[in-house]
Amino acid sequence: MQKKISRRDFARRTALSGLGIGMGLRTGALDGWAASAVDRVSGRFFEIDSIKRTTVKIPFRRTPERAMNRELPHWRYSEIFQVELKSGHIGIGETLLYYTWGVSSDEDVSGALGRNALDLMWDDGLGAGLQMALFDAVAKTAEVPVHRLLGSQVHEKTPLSWWNIDMPTEDMASECREAHQSGYMSYKTKGRPWFDILDQVKVAAKAVPEEFKIDMDFNDTLLTADRGIPILKALERYPQIDIYETPIPQRDVEGNRRIREATRVNIALHYGTPPPEIVVREGVCDGFVIGGGARRVMQQGQFAGEVKMPFWLQLVGTGITAAFSLHFGAVLRQAKWPAVNCHQLYTHSMLEEPINVVGGAALVPEVPGIGYSLNEEALERFRVERPSERPDPPRLVETAWPDGRKMYFASNGKVNFMLTEGIKGSIPYYVPGVRTRQVPNDGSAVWRLSLIHISEPTRPY
Repeated sequence: MQKKISRRDFARRTALSGLGIGMGLRTGALDGWAASAVDRVSGRFFEIDSIKRTTVKIPFRRTPERAMNRELPHWRYSEIFQVELKSGHIGIGETLLYYTWGVSSDEDVSGALGRNALDLMWDDGLGAGLQMALFDAVAKTAEVPVHRLLGSQVHEKTPLSWWNIDMPTEDMASECREAHQSGYMSYKTKGRPWFDILDQVKVAAKAVPEEFKIDMDFNDTLLTADRGIPILKALERYPQIDIYETPIPQRDVEGNRRIREATRVNIALHYGTPPPEIVVREGVCDGFVIGGGARRVMQQGQFAGEVKMPFWLQLVGTGITAAFSLHFGAVLRQAKWPAVNCHQLYTHSMLEEPINVVGGAALVPEVPGIGYSLNEEALERFRVERPSERPDPPRLVETAWPDGRKMYFASNGKVNFMLTEGIKGSIPYYVPGVRTRQVPNDGSAVWRLSLIHISEPTRPY
């Protein structure tokens, strides 16, 4: 079934395409109720009195740990912020240190002390954790939920998705099953040429009802529309398949448009490439992936609202970040696709009470602040010294095909060292029956020498 844009819809979207990013939408304007609440509080109460930063290393749950250890072991590290205002209220926030849109520097922190939090909280340049904590502290001081600082509420719930990196078929099926049992109705993962994605989806689909949706992010690895469309058409036979993200390079406008027309499945692209006015005019995708700082999220989310294109919020971290994200879902009308926060990866949410998901969505808190409290015991239990650089333990990965060929990859100091090869097209292209595993470090000289020898991925042999 092909998805076409009607002439009326095309004309409407074309008229709006000139708005672009710099369209001057009101960002962060307080609605009347929230503004009056802030006005009732003495301005001096919003002065930043202290900022506490704590680095934590949070364990992954057992199943995602096997996959995260392979390529993203550094996702364990987060920096927790506790910002106290003169009002005595403490706001919390976090930065996933090695995967974030912005890390707060020492200068950001020292420069914020003594300043009015109201003057700073919309500055995305402060970084994720500090900005988040400022919003929480200001909302608590004003005795309003964070979403009242963002705009007018249009949703009482925010849909959430369960996330995992690519993993073997059995693990993916068990994670889909656990997600469904935990109240989720959506699972997002990666499509990779080193796993048999048709087998993954076939088995996972048997583990969950048709209403449960599976979204797959290819990160460009389908390479071109001609090569990718047959795979996408094969996957769409399963009713659970709902969204494909970035199947081929996003700059390929014509290729993405062709993919969108060829499949019943929604196509999602990260906002910004191609420019949003081109996306709308050319019908390149069905919706967006939106993330970043508060100002950027609101600007991009409001543009999506103007052109009536859905999106999911992608703010990544533990339960702290997920709780913050709920409030953007409350005020952005087109935040209709399940948010991707990745907090399900961890053994602990870092919250006193975890976010409760029912029917695929979580209620937006109506109490002051983000609506959740920091678990102080977990903060102390997982506290570590902040690493001087991104942790990068040595890893050796084996990919094997049914015909006996094998290919080896070694960690090389770069993030996504396997994905880089997939985007280059240097890995055999989506062969049925392919398997991948991390080769355990047995401490032997052979393992160490193999790691040193494979500075570049081997050719399949």
